Amino acid sequence: MANIQKRPNGKWRARYRDLDGKEHARRFERKLDAQRWLDEVTASIVTGQYVDPRAGRITFEKYAKKWEESLIASEAGERITDNALRLHLVPALGSRAMAAIRRNDIQVLFKNLSELLGPGSVRNVYDVLVRVMTAAVEDKVIASSPCRRITLPPTSDEEVTPPTVAQVEAMARVMPPYIRAAIVTLAGSGLRIGELLGLKVSDVDFKAGTIRVERQRLQSGKIGPPKTAKSRRAVPVGEVVTDALLAHLAARPSKEWLFTMEEGKPLNYRRWKTEWSCARKALQAAENGAAEREGRAVELPHMVTHDLRHFYASALIAGGASVKQVQLVLGHASAVITLRIYAHLWPGEEDRTRAVMDAVLGGLRTGCGLGDTATKEIAGQRA
Repeated sequence: MANIQKRPNGKWRARYRDLDGKEHARRFERKLDAQRWLDEVTASIVTGQYVDPRAGRITFEKYAKKWEESLIASEAGERITDNALRLHLVPALGSRAMAAIRRNDIQVLFKNLSELLGPGSVRNVYDVLVRVMTAAVEDKVIASSPCRRITLPPTSDEEVTPPTVAQVEAMARVMPPYIRAAIVTLAGSGLRIGELLGLKVSDVDFKAGTIRVERQRLQSGKIGPPKTAKSRRAVPVGEVVTDALLAHLAARPSKEWLFTMEEGKPLNYRRWKTEWSCARKALQAAENGAAEREGRAVELPHMVTHDLRHFYASALIAGGASVKQVQLVLGHASAVITLRIYAHLWPGEEDRTRAVMDAVLGGLRTGCGLGDTATKEIAGQRA
């Protein structure tokens, strides 16, 4: 039901009732404008695109909370969603009405985030926001999503360059004694740092030479499940790792957590990052001093903890491990992830490609006029 009435003050009052029977009204200077508004509303109701103007008044924080509570997702998915909302989206947009959030607000938000987070993390946050806004459109809270034509930081296409044995050994030497074995363990097992921080003494089978990954320590300090279902695994480790851990436990006995801080509490992210940063600066200073005495320049690569995981993977690949083996011990969700990161490290692929294509296309020698004489001449040119 809709109608237009002229008011005593000369203005025109247009009103209609929505599908729930609620009345909506607006006043216009001209009857033409009132009729145009009613026509637009009627068309949106008929096509199923109608959105109650009052629905968009709900704040982003309230709507996002209701949306998150209704999700059915994996433990890893829930963690990513919660981090994105709690740490980034709600602080920036929480008090805003859903209908008041514009495309430029989103662009500014992600420009600021790109200065704080890596490209992958920025995209994770953006994906969560897109899902929230898409759900809001489907719930008729807003008419359209503001997440359109948003420019995000490009992801790096650079190939992984693992650290050398010498670089890993150097980092182990400059780390404080109470966590020196952690460097050896990370380099010799490929564990993620969160997985290492979540290890208990009982997770290490010194006789069998395995480390069982059952949990991880989150950046918040809490203990959670591994990153994915495939991350729950048993990782084979050599005697270098088990010997380092035995020596570590002899010096720092513990009945529960494998790695603890000097004051006895479980080692956490913040302490690890601090110690890693200090060790790298010390290593850089030592190298610079040696280079200055020898009259040469030196600049160490900017190693991060995750590079030790790359070191482990590269060592396995160099030793002839298959894609499936590398995937399983690293705990990747699929072999596709393993190949995307490490495909360039498998040796001999170019030679294998040439041999296969020569075998397949060998019959073209005659067809292209490459007889024995021509073939010998080409071979001579190659030599």
